[in-house]
Amino acid sequence: MEKKKYYVNIGTGEISQIQFNNNDGYVIHATEEDVRLLRARMENMHGASFRSFWRSHVPIKPYHEDGANDEYDENMTAAFEMLHEWGDEQTKSHIESIGLFTEEHK
Repeated sequence: MEKKKYYVNIGTGEISQIQFNNNDGYVIHATEEDVRLLRARMENMHGASFRSFWRSHVPIKPYHEDGANDEYDENMTAAFEMLHEWGDEQTKSHIESIGLFTEEHK
């Protein structure tokens, strides 16, 4: 499959082939299947965030015992791994600079 250039904004959940406003936080070169996998991770992050929001209204359940937070973190880490794998040099450099990965990912 052919790889195409995509602009990704993790915060808004946007993946686009068209650069517009602030959607170019990360630039990747990926196949359509790759983009489907990344989109699924980002949708999982959104769902986990929503469940975590509702959990936050239950004062007796601490953050560290909330599966939705763990799910969010796992999906976010996986999404950044994908961005790092498919990203251009600037994307890779930025992801490495935020210290998300161990040495094995560099």
